[in-house]
Amino acid sequence: MASTSSSFLHIFQTKTSLQTSKDTENFPSQHKQRHYSSPSLKKIQQTTAAKLGFHRQSLALQRSFMNRTKCAVNLESPLMNMDEKEAPLRIGIVGLGNFGQFIAQGLKRQGHQVLATSRSDYTDYCKLNGIHFFRSMDGMCEEKPDIMLICSSILSTEKIVRTIPFHKLKPDTIFVDVLSVKQFPKNLFLEVLPPEFGIVCTHPMFGPESGKDGWAGLPFVFDRVRVIRDSLQTLNCQRFLSIFEHEGCRMVEMSCEEHDRHAAGSQFITHTIGRILSQLNLESTPINTKGYETLLKLTENTVSDSFDLYYGLFMYNVNATEQIDNLDRAFDTVKQKLFRRLHDILRKQIVERVPIPMELNVERLRKKNSVSAPSFLPKAQDMYIKDISSFAVRGEVIANSKALPPGIL
Repeated sequence: MASTSSSFLHIFQTKTSLQTSKDTENFPSQHKQRHYSSPSLKKIQQTTAAKLGFHRQSLALQRSFMNRTKCAVNLESPLMNMDEKEAPLRIGIVGLGNFGQFIAQGLKRQGHQVLATSRSDYTDYCKLNGIHFFRSMDGMCEEKPDIMLICSSILSTEKIVRTIPFHKLKPDTIFVDVLSVKQFPKNLFLEVLPPEFGIVCTHPMFGPESGKDGWAGLPFVFDRVRVIRDSLQTLNCQRFLSIFEHEGCRMVEMSCEEHDRHAAGSQFITHTIGRILSQLNLESTPINTKGYETLLKLTENTVSDSFDLYYGLFMYNVNATEQIDNLDRAFDTVKQKLFRRLHDILRKQIVERVPIPMELNVERLRKKNSVSAPSFLPKAQDMYIKDISSFAVRGEVIANSKALPPGIL
């Protein structure tokens, strides 16, 4: 048993760090004791493999990776399984804009290795923040990240995903998106990605502004769309999700379809109201109410996002059009309630209590009228002369000049 064990290669620290028998002097003593002095190594191997449920495909994928490193390794070694769990994930971020940087900080806080590529050059930023930046997608993919995190805009996601050199990635790579819509990236990934790649659709329901003081209590929505069960892929998926759990997020597992239904009625409506308010050029006043302060803050938060984001929420969520129609009908309903009540009041005053005689001198009315109507109503003479005609019966208007408001005659 000892001779067999001595030929094993050992993995620790990261997946790409290998030790041979020549390095035993530098190997951690607790690992040497566990590996070499166990009286029933074969039994331990079988028990560990049973617990983790490694099936043949997972073992084949791991063997393929080790073959590419030109090393032979006992894949059922309990030491390998232990080190796989302890090693930090290698997470590649595609799109290092404001949100990509914001997410990268959380990944770094949890001790994982972050790689990144983007259209813009973020070399200096990455040097200051411990991120490995690559000017090309090919360069990052050659580093074999465990997770490919897509942080591009909604509008550019499809173009970017279709340019990724999948053949340079590990066969068990997991693709994760953080878009504000979910059915679109889910269907895109299922269409474009090789079948052995994992797919996890997520939506952190917060951003650099709302999450600047920490992520505790903020919702993180996720859907394990395609993950090989009982495999290293399953383990890496759980470890990735635990990053947000350890940051204190409220983890919400939800299907992509259900997410988009809820998001259209909450996130899209919020952005729509904020965009509408921005068109009014609202300004702070010396007598702001709490409600008005909320509206100002809403306007500021929504307009700070790009219009492309708002357009993406509309274009790539099948439920958004329905919400626009609902909002339009709701606004019409409110207007109708207002003007119906105004019409009823005016009719009571004009028809029931303010009848106008037929001999009313129209020219005299126009010259002597001094009543000024609010800016949102028609002028008094136009209202009494033109609108009142709708109440005439056979060309006659019953009126009583004594009941007219002061200044009309």
